[in-house]
Amino acid sequence: MGEFIMNNGLILAIESSCDETAAAIIRNGHEIVSNVVASQIESHKRFGGVVPEIASRHHVEQITVVIEEALAQANIKPAELEAVAVTEGPGLVGALLIGINAAKAFAFANNLPIIGVHHIAGHIYANNLVQPMEFPLLALVVSGGHTELVYMKEHGSFEVIGETRDDAAGEAYDKVARVLNLPYPGGPRIDQLAHEGEEAVPFPRVWLEEGSYDFSFSGLKSAVINYKHNMDQRGEAISPAAVAKGFQESVVEVLTAKTLRAAREYQVKQVIAAGGVAANKGLRASLETVFAEEGIPFFVPPLKLCTDNAAMIGAVAMPMYEAGIRGNLMMNGRPGMELKSWV
Repeated sequence: MGEFIMNNGLILAIESSCDETAAAIIRNGHEIVSNVVASQIESHKRFGGVVPEIASRHHVEQITVVIEEALAQANIKPAELEAVAVTEGPGLVGALLIGINAAKAFAFANNLPIIGVHHIAGHIYANNLVQPMEFPLLALVVSGGHTELVYMKEHGSFEVIGETRDDAAGEAYDKVARVLNLPYPGGPRIDQLAHEGEEAVPFPRVWLEEGSYDFSFSGLKSAVINYKHNMDQRGEAISPAAVAKGFQESVVEVLTAKTLRAAREYQVKQVIAAGGVAANKGLRASLETVFAEEGIPFFVPPLKLCTDNAAMIGAVAMPMYEAGIRGNLMMNGRPGMELKSWV
């Protein structure tokens, strides 16, 4: 697909699928002009997870502010924009609707086309903001709600070759964190504890049937819970660092091994990691090591582009715009939106 040149290549992107309200200005799909994120972590921390109603209320309060800040930081006026992009799904339906309706209002007021973007496609394309994507490639998507292996032959081509059958990796991290009485969000704290632990509690690796690229972390989560209960019944204290280290080693080994096997089978030119759990230091180090040994280029975005942000939505919007894809003012939130190719 040839390079598409817009008048000035500027897209306003909006993301509100969960608990971050974000807006960004992206030029030509790979240059971040501004990227503003309003996090809600402090509001949800006391509940141990995201409360949808609270998330939606915060989005209502913040959405106009972050859009105005993104434009101000970029020193861009609405008349200079080519299009508006917004996360259409998946996500919390109430949260999605805030961003979508803000995007529709902005597009209508400024006579701009609107593009509905898939949230997971955004995580994948976050890599294009720091390193050109080379095809065919393999993307390991690891987040709070998703764990998938996605094969891409070209821009806009998504073939999900493996996915979680129960808990996503990030979901398992959060549940294990609650068992260990760690504050929300639990993933970063478990990662930190895992590096502090000298010994690891041995937990099982779930490989599923031979040749499968699917994942399952529910059994691992249950193994951690059972270990904690057994230790409690015996009146013995657990080592949170040893539990975290054992849990993380199990997750990382399975994710790394299946990604490596898929990369070999599909003979990809590039492997990328995407999603909030791609910020995990243990996982990043493991993937970097095995693919350096394998001789396959591996890339992962900086930490600020792994978690939810609007820049990644703008990165997807450019090739979608090129392909002639447009939304309309009837667009609605799609919490169960599937990752589908547009080519």
